[in-house]
Amino acid sequence: MLFRNFEVALFDLGGTLIYFDGERPDIIAESDWAMQDWLEKAGYRLPQDFGARFTGRVSAFLAGGDPDFIEITSSYFLKILLAEAGYPSVPDQVVHTALKVKFAISQEHWKLEDDAITTLESLKRHGLRMGLVSNAGDTQDVETLIDKHRLRPYFEQVVISAQVGIRKPNPGIFQQALDHFKTAPENVAMVGDTLGADILGAQNAGIASIWITRRAERSDNRAHEDTIRPDAVIASLSELPPLLFQADSLRDSS
Repeated sequence: MLFRNFEVALFDLGGTLIYFDGERPDIIAESDWAMQDWLEKAGYRLPQDFGARFTGRVSAFLAGGDPDFIEITSSYFLKILLAEAGYPSVPDQVVHTALKVKFAISQEHWKLEDDAITTLESLKRHGLRMGLVSNAGDTQDVETLIDKHRLRPYFEQVVISAQVGIRKPNPGIFQQALDHFKTAPENVAMVGDTLGADILGAQNAGIASIWITRRAERSDNRAHEDTIRPDAVIASLSELPPLLFQADSLRDSS
C-alpha cells in the first residue's frame, strides 16, 4: 500500500480510463479497408491487401522489442507503404485524412469506464494535479478520444508517444510530465493497466506505480507478472482516491 501524499497523478488512456468494446481484429480490418477505400477514391491505385499490410507493418514494429522504445508514427508507416506502391510524394494532408478515416472506425468502439469521471472529479477536488501519458502511433487519434469522452478538463498535460518520439517504458516520456509539473518523481503516481509499459516505465522514472487490473488481461502482462511488481494494485478506478489520500485520512483521524 502507498502511505504517501502525492502532488500529481499520471494516467494511461486505453485500458485505464477507456476500454475497447468489440472484436478488435474485425474492427481493425474494417478500419484498414475504410482507409484503403478512401485512398483509392482519391486516385491511388493500391494492392488489394494494402490496408492489411499497414496493420501488419505496425504490428511487426510493436513486436520488435526496440530496446530504446522509439516511437514510429502511423503517418510514417503509411507514407512508406504508399512509396512502395509507387507513390513516393503523397501530400501530408492526404496521409492525415486517410488515417483520420481509419481511426474514426475504431474510435466508435472506445468506451468510457463508468467510474472514470467520478474518480477524476474526486481527485480534482482533493487538489491533485493530473496528466495523461499515452503510447499511440497517431497523435490526433488520442486527442480525438480525449475530447470525445470529455476528459480534457482534468489534465494539465497530455504526453503522446507519437508526438515526443519515445514510448513507455522509456523513462524519457515520463520526464516530459515531470518537467511540466516541476516536481520530483517521488511526488508522482502513475496509473495504468500494462505492466511492461505503464508500471515498468514509472519505476524506471522513479515514480510510484499503480496497476489497474480491470482490463489487464487484454494487455501483454502475463510475461511480466513475476518480474514487474507495482507499488499498489487496484481493480477499478473508484479505489484510487482512498489509496492516494489515505495518508490525509490517517492524519485527520489522529
